[in-house]
Amino acid sequence: MSRVLEVDVNGGVFVVDKDVLARFCGRIDSLVVAPAASARRPTRVVLHGFPGGREAFEVVARLCYANGGGGVAVTAANACTLRCAAEFLDMAADAPTAASTAAPSLVKMTEKVLEEMPHWPWHSVVDAVKQCQRLLPLADSTGVFDRALAALVSHMAVPPVGDATPTSSSPESSAFRFSCDTKSSSLSLRGSCISLTWWFEDLVALSPGTVERVATALVARGTDHGVVSRFLFYYLKCCIAGASADDKKAMLEASIAVMAGLDRSAVSCKGLFGILRISAPLKLADACQDRLVAMIGRKLDHATLDNLLVPAPPGTGSLYDVSLVLRFLEAFLRGGARDEPARLKKMGQLMDLYLAEVAPDPSLRPAKFVELATALPAPARDCHDALYRAIDVYFQVHSRLTDDDKMKICRGLSYEKLSPECCTHLAQNAGFPTRAAVQALASQHTVLKSLVLRDPGQLKPVPSPPPSTTNSYDDGENDGQVILYAGRLDLSLENQNLRSLLDGMHWRVMELEKVCSRMKTQMTKMKASRGGSCTARSLPRMCS
Repeated sequence: MSRVLEVDVNGGVFVVDKDVLARFCGRIDSLVVAPAASARRPTRVVLHGFPGGREAFEVVARLCYANGGGGVAVTAANACTLRCAAEFLDMAADAPTAASTAAPSLVKMTEKVLEEMPHWPWHSVVDAVKQCQRLLPLADSTGVFDRALAALVSHMAVPPVGDATPTSSSPESSAFRFSCDTKSSSLSLRGSCISLTWWFEDLVALSPGTVERVATALVARGTDHGVVSRFLFYYLKCCIAGASADDKKAMLEASIAVMAGLDRSAVSCKGLFGILRISAPLKLADACQDRLVAMIGRKLDHATLDNLLVPAPPGTGSLYDVSLVLRFLEAFLRGGARDEPARLKKMGQLMDLYLAEVAPDPSLRPAKFVELATALPAPARDCHDALYRAIDVYFQVHSRLTDDDKMKICRGLSYEKLSPECCTHLAQNAGFPTRAAVQALASQHTVLKSLVLRDPGQLKPVPSPPPSTTNSYDDGENDGQVILYAGRLDLSLENQNLRSLLDGMHWRVMELEKVCSRMKTQMTKMKASRGGSCTARSLPRMCS
């Protein structure tokens, strides 16, 4: 019976003694079937996907021919590969020798070397991790990968003497900026930054999946989140430029998965928007996209107007992706910003700038504009002048809007928060519905009345004040009218705001009375011509 065995290892053929290999390798033993008596060709087995390829199989074969020893050395350079090869060939059991002494199995030989992995030199541990990337899934099932990662992370905590910062030889990129002095880090001294980031350069060659595992292991070990964040941005900066679309997608998804679990203060807002720009054409997984939106939302008060001006997806017809910004705002409020006045007000200022930019877009639907104008709670804005100006521009561009549509948009305005100048402009603005002008004047009257009531001693009631010094206004809530006698108010320097309000109110009431007078005349003519009935209730209250 022929003892010759042909072994096809990943396309390369080895001719061996089947009895020698079968004695050490349980898989070979189970695959070898004795050929028929008349057969003259050798027995052949095929080993596809052999870990380590032909080089690793050659080492295994030599070990078998040497009865489990005899000059075959298991070292840090080949221990991970041989451990996975031993698992593949089922070489766990000790094999008997001719001298009845059991030869050590390859599994035991490699395990003995792997136990010393935490004490290997740094470069040997990095090489072991790179080997494990190519040995999946056996590297995981044998536990070799986890042990290599643990050894790697333990080395990172001890900076070597004389190492320089990795930024000195790193490629530049317009999408990302790496700096040890970034505000997102709690480290302020450059020396400390160098001591904690010396390993960056050696790990940028790892695969996206391995980078994710390394970063996750660092977080689990308690490494500063700012350091982990900077490493991920550095990795993207170094590798993203020349990568294929699939590789870019894998890199971004791996980095986002880790960043999503870091502290908000540790992740750069500018860097997140850089990721957003790069990921736009790559169609990231929905879950990954949601994580990115949530992270940007948490940092939205650190964004700039340029960050928010994200182009709309092709085919939408709009200039900017308003829906994406609305998702950012939802994430911002969901992250607890409602209870932080300073962040809210900063966000209100940014949104006013954004509204001014998107208002001239003729393709921006009224419903989206209303969502933007009303997305933030009332405390986000102390003054609505900027919001009014954005609405004014929107009305000018969308001249075909009905008064009902305009009133829906005006609901985002708080007239009490308009300055007298803006309220005056609104009263004269033909682009705004008359109802908006009436509501604006009514709200200004409420503000004025509250100012007077704060110090009733300033108001000197006079039975019949001269018409030239009196402004009357029916507030619709109290019986009669509230009489404001400007001539008897103390209009000192401390009451300049009140003086401005009174002067503006007098002018606006006169203008509104003219409008109402014209409306009454038109209604009378319509009633006479049509013979119908028309009551004063159809007019604004101030005109009746």
